[in-house]
Amino acid sequence: MTIADETGAAEPAPGSNAGSNAGSNAEPAPGPPARPGEADPGTEQGTGRDAILRAARRAFALRPYADVTMRGIAADAGVSPSLIVKRFGSKEHLFNTVADFRPAADELFAAEPAALGRHLVLTVVRMRREQRGDPLLRVVFSLGNEDERTLLRERFRHQVTDRLAASLPGPDAELRAELIAGQLLGLGATLSLHRPGAGDRATPERLADLYAPALQRLVDGG
Repeated sequence: MTIADETGAAEPAPGSNAGSNAGSNAEPAPGPPARPGEADPGTEQGTGRDAILRAARRAFALRPYADVTMRGIAADAGVSPSLIVKRFGSKEHLFNTVADFRPAADELFAAEPAALGRHLVLTVVRMRREQRGDPLLRVVFSLGNEDERTLLRERFRHQVTDRLAASLPGPDAELRAELIAGQLLGLGATLSLHRPGAGDRATPERLADLYAPALQRLVDGG
C-alpha cells in the first residue's frame, strides 16, 4: 500500500500537546510539503515517503503524540528530519496522514459483494508485501489509550467499519462489518506473528483459498 496521497483533509490532532515539543525534543521549523511527484535528493529519492510513513505509524501507535518527535521518526526511517518537513510540513500534518484509513479502504472495498471476501484477502496480502506493513493493523496498538491515538480508533470505525457496513446486503450489517474487520486484523496479526513463516511462503491465492470463504460468509450474511 504504495498508497498514493494518504493525506486527505488535514485537521488538528486533539489534545493540548499537539504540535509542540520543548527542550531537546524541539522540532525543525515546518516548511511546505513537497509537490506531488517531486523527487527527494540523494539516496532518499523514491523511498523516503514510504519509510517515513512506516516509521510514523509505529511511533504514533505506540507512544503519545507529545512524546513523538520528527527527529525520532527520521532516525527510525533512515532519513533526515528536513526530508520529513519537506514532505509533510509539520508533525500535526504527518499525524493526520497516518491516521487516515481511506486510501486503504478504497483498495480493500473495490469489489462487488459476491467477490469481496477473496478480494479482501488478496488486497491485504498484496499491500503488506508491497509496503512492508499492514494497512490496518496499526489500529490494534491504539487499544486502551486515551490520548491522541484515540483518533486512530475513531477513524478506523468511521472510514473502514462503518463504510463496509453501509455496503453489505442483508441484516446485521454493522455486526458483520465488525466481524469482517476483526478477521482482517487477525490475518495481519497472524502473518506478522509468524514472520518469517508459512504465510510468507504461501502465494496470495493460496491464502485466499483458505481464508476467504469465512469472510465471504460474513459478507453474504448467510
